[in-house]
Amino acid sequence: MRALLETLARLNPQPIETLSAADARRQPSLADAVKARALELSNTNPMRVIGSQQDMTLNTVPNPLIARLYRPVVNYSGPVPLIVYFHGGGWVIANIDTYDESARALCVESGAMVLSINYRQGPEVRFPGAHDDANVAYAWAVRNAASINADPNKIAIAGESAGGNLAINAAIYARDAGLPAPKVVASIYPVGGVDLNTPSYQQFANAKPLNKPMIEWFVRNYTRSPQDLQDPRMDLIGKADLSRLPPVILVNAEIDPLADDGVRLERKFRAAGTPVIQRTYPGVTHEFFGADPVLTKAKEAQSFVGAEIRRAFDAPALPPAGPVPRGRQPMRRPAM
Repeated sequence: MRALLETLARLNPQPIETLSAADARRQPSLADAVKARALELSNTNPMRVIGSQQDMTLNTVPNPLIARLYRPVVNYSGPVPLIVYFHGGGWVIANIDTYDESARALCVESGAMVLSINYRQGPEVRFPGAHDDANVAYAWAVRNAASINADPNKIAIAGESAGGNLAINAAIYARDAGLPAPKVVASIYPVGGVDLNTPSYQQFANAKPLNKPMIEWFVRNYTRSPQDLQDPRMDLIGKADLSRLPPVILVNAEIDPLADDGVRLERKFRAAGTPVIQRTYPGVTHEFFGADPVLTKAKEAQSFVGAEIRRAFDAPALPPAGPVPRGRQPMRRPAM
């Protein structure tokens, strides 16, 4: 991880909190550092091998969304399970290209198709634009699964960072809108709340590649006013109803201002009766998940998430959202 961050530093990214959104989007990312580091290690073919990929435009209303569909090598006799995936970037920067390796890894490890969504971003489109796009993208997947040979009964949601927040919110939307629930939600170092003074925020205020000033900059560029931070979609930990949701997988990095968001989200899911499993990977930073070409912990996390998603796809169908049955037990945390 240290070597990867040193490679990123040599690419000379400027502090995005000092830049406009347009300039920030042009800065080198950790994904760029992964490619550079792979070359340093003479790993000339770092990309995960998938069956195919296809860029497409979803006929979502009111705004068509660009997406990329990744198909696994695995041959199915019928419809294929599907993951709807939301990239990170603080709802302001990055895109499906930046997070290509994460989507590929989920495709390989789960054996499912992955539909990676290019949602709208601030400051051009502020809150709740990205959240609305995530909701309609999931609804599109449920209603149009057959058009891409996906199994409508085996759909999952996944996301990283800001996209991890979108993933949880899309599951809440499905519950409240009466849509079929996803089989599982994988939320990787998500933005869980609005408290920027948790112990991990304090300890890793100056961490790389994500630090507290960057998160404050993301919030300024995505929200319309401080009042938006009172919305349950932004403050999942403090204000959202997390009951009657499908099982949730939470992945966190140790060296990350958002580390405590994962721990606090796990507690709230458990209190709400939602099955949840959470793992924090030691010695790695925010954005580590897509660094599998050069980082062993990334491969471990991808294998873990992929195995849990496969298990969820094979589980019996979820009951319709309703009162939590008495005696339901939350998913236990596995041994590390």
